[in-house]
Amino acid sequence: MSKSLNEVKANFGTLPVFLTAISTILGAVMFLRFGYATGSVGFMGTLLIIFIGHLVTIPTAMALAEIATNQKVEGGGEYFIISRSFGVNIGAAIGIALYLSQAISVAFYVIAFGEAFDAIKPWVESEFGYILYDNRLFTIPALLLLISLMVTKGADLGMKALYVVVAILAVSLVLFFMGSTPYNEVFDSSLLFKSIDSENGFFFVFAIIFPAFTGMTAGVGLSGDLKDPKKSIPYGTLTATISGMIIYVFIAYKLFSSASPTDLVNDQLIMSKIALWGPIIPIGLAAATISSALGSFMVAPRTLQAIGGDQVFHNKFVNFWISKGSKKNNEPRNATIFTSVIALIFVLMGDVNAVAEIISMFFMVTYGSLCLISFMQHFAADPSYRPSFKSKWYLSLLGAIMCIYLMFKINTPYAMAAIALMVVLYFYISIKSNTSKGMANIFQGVIHQFNRTLQVFLQKAEKAKAEEDWRPAVLCLSKDSFERYSALEMMKWISYRYGFGTYIHFEKDNFSKESKLNAEKNLEKLIKISSSSKSNVFLETLISPSNTAAIVQAIQQPGISGQPNNMMLFEYKKGETEWLKSIIDNYSVLKTAEYDLCILATSDKGFGYKKDIHVWISEDDYENANLMILLSYIILGHRDWKKGQIKIYAAFPTESLKQEKEHLIQLTSSGRLPISANNIRVLALDKGGSKLDLINEYSQDADLTVIGFQESKGTTGIDIQFFEGYDKIGNVLFVNTLTSKFIK
Repeated sequence: MSKSLNEVKANFGTLPVFLTAISTILGAVMFLRFGYATGSVGFMGTLLIIFIGHLVTIPTAMALAEIATNQKVEGGGEYFIISRSFGVNIGAAIGIALYLSQAISVAFYVIAFGEAFDAIKPWVESEFGYILYDNRLFTIPALLLLISLMVTKGADLGMKALYVVVAILAVSLVLFFMGSTPYNEVFDSSLLFKSIDSENGFFFVFAIIFPAFTGMTAGVGLSGDLKDPKKSIPYGTLTATISGMIIYVFIAYKLFSSASPTDLVNDQLIMSKIALWGPIIPIGLAAATISSALGSFMVAPRTLQAIGGDQVFHNKFVNFWISKGSKKNNEPRNATIFTSVIALIFVLMGDVNAVAEIISMFFMVTYGSLCLISFMQHFAADPSYRPSFKSKWYLSLLGAIMCIYLMFKINTPYAMAAIALMVVLYFYISIKSNTSKGMANIFQGVIHQFNRTLQVFLQKAEKAKAEEDWRPAVLCLSKDSFERYSALEMMKWISYRYGFGTYIHFEKDNFSKESKLNAEKNLEKLIKISSSSKSNVFLETLISPSNTAAIVQAIQQPGISGQPNNMMLFEYKKGETEWLKSIIDNYSVLKTAEYDLCILATSDKGFGYKKDIHVWISEDDYENANLMILLSYIILGHRDWKKGQIKIYAAFPTESLKQEKEHLIQLTSSGRLPISANNIRVLALDKGGSKLDLINEYSQDADLTVIGFQESKGTTGIDIQFFEGYDKIGNVLFVNTLTSKFIK
């Protein structure tokens, strides 16, 4: 934010916030369109419009009050609050859209001001003979006068004028409520509850009326000129919102009980027929529209000034010019001139009915953003977020949902256009910006809190003990992470859909400042590698002076998924047995932890074309068979293996071949595994024959070979020689299960 924005300010109190908001709420729409709405949908329908509209405005006002009391609010109003909460990138995109809606609103209210002269057109025609067809005869001079006053006098004159026009507005409403009509004397109160179907539909009428409620944040734009924004914004905005809602309910009742639905629909100035003194309504309309235009004219340039102060535009001169304020009280003269040009263009067009809907779209986007910030901050648990006023998370969520719903309900093409413009603005701003700070921080906070709550819940929840409910929660310890990626790939496949994986890079070193720094750098490298491969594996580093200590530390890692870890994966390169020996030597530790054990032997062939997985089963592998098949199925579920298939090879004595093949076919078919009976092959293991020779012969072209292993008979360990001799085949996954698995 430009420093100059806060060097001097007008030091307004709470009343200007309230007056700016209430004069915009009780503005042109109230005088010109509220009778049409009441006649079109009836009293109950109008109450529903007021209710639905305030399902947006009240949560937004509360969210605004909450966010405003959490930080020092400077110039720029809603833009400042959004940009400092979401970050400048998205904040400026919303801010530019907000500014455009505020600037065009000036033209909208000035054109509505011209409607006040409809009451005197017949008199001018009869007295002077002039027929006034075009309201621009009134609106253009009025806008030029308004521009002149705002450029030369600024917000001080605007506030003085506000006091006058609000007084006129109050008198016109009092005289309206004091008025009576012949219809009122014979009115049947039972008609209040009678439904009326509008020819154009309920939401068409709602779209016409909703801009009446959007003025509740108008006073926030004065934030840079407020003595105590944290106090004035909540009190002024909430009071204006609630007061406006109550007044609108009474106006709806007064209108419906004082004129027939036909008169309400067809007479644009029906309020003048009801008021105690009719001329006060055109005067009140003129005062309301001018006050609304004044409010928008004070707010819009300050929004633009704040955007320029954040150096949002790609041209330094543009940023400097629009952010420059007057020396005396930092009035945004240049931004006011630019706003005047926009307003003049739309006033010259003469009809902004279509544009008015787009204005509503941009206001909806702004309100939805404010509610979304408040909702997310409730769950982000950011220690720096300590508002003195707190809304309720469900109200903020309701406000955000209602904004999105109503945008598309009112006008889907305009809603899509507004969102598309926001996206274009966001990318335009992001090209120059070097930061993604703000919104990302909130999202990270929300995810952190959600993850924490979920993990605690999963830890306390009753664990699934049934064998058929097993899913892999794998720990991988590797010291060769940057030499070979095969272990990281295997973890990626296992963790893709069915399991969860934690990959730990092992740094064999004493723990020191230098080794810790080196481990952090390696973790960053791993995260980049993992991100580029779209891996779902959780990454960690571990520093330890010995292999055994590292393995013991690794198996004590908590389950990141909220479930306990149940499997350990190691990787070594064929021919390099030092790391393999450490794994075998610590088998008893893994057995104590009750972890299934997988050892990946990597060859220069790698994983080939990722087409064929060969699973080898023998009579010694009954315990391992189910885990081997399940792991193959899980690996095949990754898109890298989308053209892959599982082939099962079984080596048994000749006399049991037929029986074993039938058993395997029944196992795979009943377990609904994608293994064709044609891909199950049972081979005779003659006396003196070697299973190793069969594997080397039949799996030469396999992209991954899965082989079971177990403790050596008569010992409590693993024979390292079992892992040798597989030189003719590619990567081998050796599997040892310590707990039974069931394929249902």
